[in-house]
Amino acid sequence: MRFAPSPTGDLHVGGIRTALFNYLFARHHGGKFLLRIEDTDKRRSTSEAIQVILNGMKWIGLKHDEEIVYQASRIEKHKKAVTRLLESGDAYPAFETPEELAAKREEAQRTKTGYLYDRASLKLAPKEIRARIDKGDPYVVRLKVPSGDIVFDDGIHSEIKVSGKEIEDFIILRSDGTPTYMLAVVVDDADMGITHVIRGDDHISNTPKQILLYRALVLAEPEFSHVPLILGSDRRKLSKRHGVTSIMGYRDAGFLPETLVNYLGLLGWSPGDDRNEITMQELIELFSISGIQSSSAVFDDAKLSWLNGLYISKLNYDEVASDLNEFADQAVADGKLESKPSEDQIRTAWHLLNNRIHVTSDLFDVGLYMFSDPNEYNPKGMRKNFKPGIDEKLEVLAVDFGNLNSFDAESIEEVVRERAGLWELSAGKLIHPLRLAVSGVTGGPSLFDMLAGLGCKTVIRRIGKCVEFVRG
Repeated sequence: MRFAPSPTGDLHVGGIRTALFNYLFARHHGGKFLLRIEDTDKRRSTSEAIQVILNGMKWIGLKHDEEIVYQASRIEKHKKAVTRLLESGDAYPAFETPEELAAKREEAQRTKTGYLYDRASLKLAPKEIRARIDKGDPYVVRLKVPSGDIVFDDGIHSEIKVSGKEIEDFIILRSDGTPTYMLAVVVDDADMGITHVIRGDDHISNTPKQILLYRALVLAEPEFSHVPLILGSDRRKLSKRHGVTSIMGYRDAGFLPETLVNYLGLLGWSPGDDRNEITMQELIELFSISGIQSSSAVFDDAKLSWLNGLYISKLNYDEVASDLNEFADQAVADGKLESKPSEDQIRTAWHLLNNRIHVTSDLFDVGLYMFSDPNEYNPKGMRKNFKPGIDEKLEVLAVDFGNLNSFDAESIEEVVRERAGLWELSAGKLIHPLRLAVSGVTGGPSLFDMLAGLGCKTVIRRIGKCVEFVRG
């Protein structure tokens, strides 16, 4: 099995799912998972894009076997394959200029006859061909496509049949001497010993042409399986317009690699049940091509976030400390925080909120009040909870808190409930205003745990600021 991305941009979730399926199949069957970088397009391929691919695969946990194959380094082997096809008569040089071909396409469009290359160069005499080559006339090399049916059994879509009459003699070597994708992928897959190919179904139209090349070069054909593309919520092909789609973008947003493996592993594939959680090892043990659905799967951001929250809730602080440290730095850089919180502050916030956030970066959004005094208070919460006289009650609570020997959750709760009893109020009449005063929001973890986590000085200071705000 192989993953063969082009280094021309970000590594998107569709590509990483393809890589994952290939990886799972290889590991399930005890085979090898290989990586080939298809970098023959020198204008668009960059070293930065290659590193993005490597970083994404490393982060998601897809370790390739053997050294990386760089397609650009194999051009001489591709050219040798072209020479073999020319010598066998399965390919031929074609001398039409781009302008001549464009004119023929325009004429076919005008007459609505449909365009296929007319094999004009195939009709040239051998002497004329040799003379034009010797003269230095530019030419491409085309494969001579037989007229019979090309039939192959797709692992997902079953039998696919295409008539050779529907395929023009396609180019396998450009006029600048570089091989086309169609030829290079066949030569490389054969040399790498690839027995199975799992890729997106946007490649289905390429497969008959590649099968013709396998047969003309007398190479063993791999088994093909074409995975339906991932759709966005609007049921259109997933793209940047749907939001984050690059694998590293999800990492930077605070998603966990385990979440992406779980979600993408079950996106368009099923082990035969309706589970939502699955580990990499379970995927390897259960994976089969027969479990891949023949219809497109819809990428559900809400479900991915829910699943990530589930994974986050099970993590210990030490497992995410490094990521949280980076997000703390980012929060300062973005102006959310004036200074970086201490490790104790981050640890405390994590233990209070890790079951309430969906991505690790949320700790510095949803839980911003754990690190910074609120600058405003929830308007709806104010109308409901800041009733006349609440300022005096908050002041009394602040004095009570200052008199505690131990500012722990149990002691704090005892004070609040005791005051509620003395004032003949339900505890909620103090708990909700107190939460709003200290955090600026109306929801969150246990109030008493939160106050203990913030510390007595911080709580008293924030109550004082809120009392000033209420009194105007």
